[in-house]
Amino acid sequence: MLIIPVKDGESIDRALKKYKRKFDKTGVIRALRSRQQFIKPSIVGRQQKLKAAHKQKLRSIEDEA
Repeated sequence: MLIIPVKDGESIDRALKKYKRKFDKTGVIRALRSRQQFIKPSIVGRQQKLKAAHKQKLRSIEDEA
């Protein structure tokens, strides 16, 4: 359970914003989405390698410019 301390005179909108930010940092939604479908570990590793290669390519292009 998330606990958000609300100060006197603080608006509800501000408290909601704090709650949403804290909730996003916990990663609950990302975990739920990843558990909806099983992905084989070999495929996960392949996707990570492709993502790393893509990032490296972008960085090398950025360094050249």
